[in-house]
Amino acid sequence: MNNPWVVIPLRILIVIGFILTLVPGLVWLERRVLALMQIRKGPNRVGPAGLLQPVADGIKLFFKEDVVPERVDRFIYFLAPAGFLIPVLIAPAIIPWGPNDRLTPIADVNIGILFLLAMTSLTVYGIVLAGWSSNNKYSLLGGLRASAQTISYELAMGLSIISVVLLTGSLSMRDMVLNQQGSLGMLNWHVFRFFPLGLIATGIFLVAMLAETNRAPFDLPEAESELIAGYHTEYSSMKFAMFFMGEYASMITISAVMVTLFFGGWLPPLPFAPFTWVPGPIWFLLKLGVFIYFFIWVRATLPRLRYDMLMKLGWLRLLPTALVNLFLVAIIVWWQK
Repeated sequence: MNNPWVVIPLRILIVIGFILTLVPGLVWLERRVLALMQIRKGPNRVGPAGLLQPVADGIKLFFKEDVVPERVDRFIYFLAPAGFLIPVLIAPAIIPWGPNDRLTPIADVNIGILFLLAMTSLTVYGIVLAGWSSNNKYSLLGGLRASAQTISYELAMGLSIISVVLLTGSLSMRDMVLNQQGSLGMLNWHVFRFFPLGLIATGIFLVAMLAETNRAPFDLPEAESELIAGYHTEYSSMKFAMFFMGEYASMITISAVMVTLFFGGWLPPLPFAPFTWVPGPIWFLLKLGVFIYFFIWVRATLPRLRYDMLMKLGWLRLLPTALVNLFLVAIIVWWQK
């Protein structure tokens, strides 16, 4: 079937369905892992091993009363959750999950990384609009924190991505994966290129992706002890569920980007049997699972940063380091050519 009017909508449905299907499983996994790390049981009543607990929570939110405060800006208030969730679901459109063209979910565009950066940047508008339209001081502060945090850490993240673009010579996500092929296996991955420069770029991206997704220890936009629930304080029912799903979907998306840029995408760690017997998409999903577990581990381990420390880390530590690292990568690439 080569009809684009059929294939592309089908791929869109598959990608969105895949992400939204992973979200309940990720919620269950996080609750179980956090319980294990905190020496308690976690969800274990609804279904075997509590597997149906996310489904029960979803049903509860669906039937919950949708309370809308009196003095909100109704149009923007209703628009904000969609403005947060939709870009996160669109972003995986250009991430290649396997070597076959059919496994590039929707399109292999030659400016894929720019498209992805644009989509991930749009999520902050949903947060800011939610905070502003709610007519609540806690929501507004949460929205302002989110916008400042996103701007601060996107600069460092962008510079680490430019390092990969220089190594690849292309903005295509597929080209970035193919550039990591070689007889040395994982030593050809960008994380190990020009050691330690590739490792530094990876570390910068790793910290920035935690800040981009507003996850602990960078979850200040929704700090319960200060802002009640932050930007979604005034949201309930399915509008709250959209923010909730968007947060976990962004974890999946940004982890997939990390795997693609620095850890070889669908490529096996060693280029010989039995590693090559495992299909590329399976390797991709295994690597994706490692970074999703990393998100959960960080949440269980690290305390929330103070806001001035968060800003200082972004502007005075990550950004200068990313600039110097990019400069050194550019010199080496120029010298080799």
